[in-house]
Amino acid sequence: MGSFSIWHWLIVLIIVMLVFGTKKLRNIGADLGGAVRGFKEGMKEGTSEQAPGSTTQKVEGNVIEGEIKEKSKSA
Repeated sequence: MGSFSIWHWLIVLIIVMLVFGTKKLRNIGADLGGAVRGFKEGMKEGTSEQAPGSTTQKVEGNVIEGEIKEKSKSA
């Protein structure tokens, strides 16, 4: 029991490659790398936009006024 040996991991890798194919696995890896890169850039942009000493942002919103009508029950 416990962890698997290197032979177990090699067999799993071969089965995964047979099921998905190397091209699809390469595309998945590229997509995942692009997502991580985009996340890191977004985190850098988020921290650089804040002014030093500013901890909160003021958000102003619009009020939407409307009328609520009750549904009538038909018998």
